[in-house]
Amino acid sequence: MGNARVKGRVLFGVLVLWSNLAVCEALPQGAGASPSMYSAQNAPLTATQVAKRLQERNAQRAAALQEFHGTRVYRMQYRGFPSDRDAEMVVNVAYRAPNSKEFSVVSQTGSKFIIDRVFKKLLEGEQEAANDENRLNTALSQENYDFTFAGYESTSDGPEYVLNLLPKTKNKYLYRGKIWVDAKDFAVVRIEGEPAKNPSFWIKKTEVKHRYVKVGDFWLPSENHTESVIRLGGQAILSIEYKDYKITKAAPLHGPERAREESK
Repeated sequence: MGNARVKGRVLFGVLVLWSNLAVCEALPQGAGASPSMYSAQNAPLTATQVAKRLQERNAQRAAALQEFHGTRVYRMQYRGFPSDRDAEMVVNVAYRAPNSKEFSVVSQTGSKFIIDRVFKKLLEGEQEAANDENRLNTALSQENYDFTFAGYESTSDGPEYVLNLLPKTKNKYLYRGKIWVDAKDFAVVRIEGEPAKNPSFWIKKTEVKHRYVKVGDFWLPSENHTESVIRLGGQAILSIEYKDYKITKAAPLHGPERAREESK
């Protein structure tokens, strides 16, 4: 098998997986400094109750969010067989409900191989993952995952539930790990995990971290960091920075008073 083909499979398999995960949900970020962990006895809700409200609130946000614009910066550093490569691509994104995304490349530098065979393939894979069937099969729902309690943290941004995720199937777009859920909005603050199913023979291990940011009433991706250890030796690091969001059309959501009532 040619070097280019091997390398393409090495890079493409795992990175498509995690780029898709970043856009399958409209979820949150909120970083708190030096969080304090409490036990399940301190938590107002059980893991099952948190998962149920997370699913309900995600559905509400998805239904209300109709149009937005934003910018992404894709960066990749590859060290390994058959040669080291680096690349960066800046992309403008326009979203229109329920699943339309238009991408416009602003700039691209570095390895043409990574730009064409990784970054642009990630955009194609994201559109595939956004269709109704895939969104249903990859949602953070009780149909797709078992949720167990891992902790309850007090942060500078407020309390957060920490849940373990165990996928019920080996769907290539699911993952195992942990999620941090904002206790007021019931939206995911961050995700740390690994694929439920190894997306490529060439990938030995993958670790992923997502963070999200609140924009108006909605929680949208803020940062995606993926590190993959290559079976032939080497490492691939992908980062996606999401910025300059502007929500151009949305229906009203329930206010903080309703959220506080739900959390009681």
